[in-house]
Amino acid sequence: MPGPFLATLALALGFLAFVAWDQSHWWRVKQDYAFGWLVPLFVGFVMHERWDRLRAALQDCARPSSPRATGWRGWILCGLVMISLGAGGLLFLLGAFYRAGAGTSQPGTLAITLGMVGILPALLLLNAPAPASTHPAPLRQDARVRLAGLFAFPILIWLVSAPMVSAVESQLSLFLLRKVVTMVALVFDILGLPLEQQGNVLALPRGNVGVADACSGIRSLTGCLFAGSFLAAVFLDRTWKKITLVVAALALAFVTNLGRSLFLTSWAYAHGPAAIEGTVHDVAGYAVLGLTVLGLLGLLPLLNLRFDDAAADTRDLPAATPAPSEPPRIGVP
Repeated sequence: MPGPFLATLALALGFLAFVAWDQSHWWRVKQDYAFGWLVPLFVGFVMHERWDRLRAALQDCARPSSPRATGWRGWILCGLVMISLGAGGLLFLLGAFYRAGAGTSQPGTLAITLGMVGILPALLLLNAPAPASTHPAPLRQDARVRLAGLFAFPILIWLVSAPMVSAVESQLSLFLLRKVVTMVALVFDILGLPLEQQGNVLALPRGNVGVADACSGIRSLTGCLFAGSFLAAVFLDRTWKKITLVVAALALAFVTNLGRSLFLTSWAYAHGPAAIEGTVHDVAGYAVLGLTVLGLLGLLPLLNLRFDDAAADTRDLPAATPAPSEPPRIGVP
């Protein structure tokens, strides 16, 4: 492995270690982000799984006639790298100074994480091996872009484990909470069961049930986003497939959390609000993540289907040799 790129990997490891140390405070104090303890382990697993592809990508960058974006495409790539490096460096410094002055804070942690996400891809592109000669290629086929793409999950996943700014998180939680409560009230109304919605409180015949912020689904949303991103990085090879699985993870998280709220409301409707406290409530919460992961695992075989296998098999068959035509017979009446 080339020395400059090896030094870049060592520097990237230092950035990730600092970000992990900074985020670990929130993993410890906020239950919604407890899955963050798994992020370093999963990042290490993905890099180990991609190590052979990384070496091949480095060889592709260094070989003669390596594909490179040239002309206006090259200028666009250069501009994006400079913007990413400059903005990332500024955010990282702001977050670090904010943390040094005010201690651990959500804005400081988010700024540090965003800064790292901007800095590392730019450093990887700038320190990719330089070939003796190149040939023009589209931007997405540039060998340096493909090399940096192998680090997409190990870099971007830290955005999921970083706590959102309180204002954004509270607004998102409130939005999801309102949708969940409205949908539960609508389902009970369709079934003809008497239920009255009073803000975030559901008035049932046996008593009132308050839907807390924790029931909005923000916890399952972040956890399922992390699970979907990991499964997409490990098991899928196309960008559109990865995006599809991540979007499916978000949709499944909302649907399963809605099912959890319907179950708890139904249980409280039948047995009283006190019946959903404790074990029933906790088990239903953990079931959301489990059902979402099972749903994502079920989607993986569908996304990995290759509809062109039959056509490929046909193309691989040798061409049929035409049967020799019978020579004309001379002198035969």
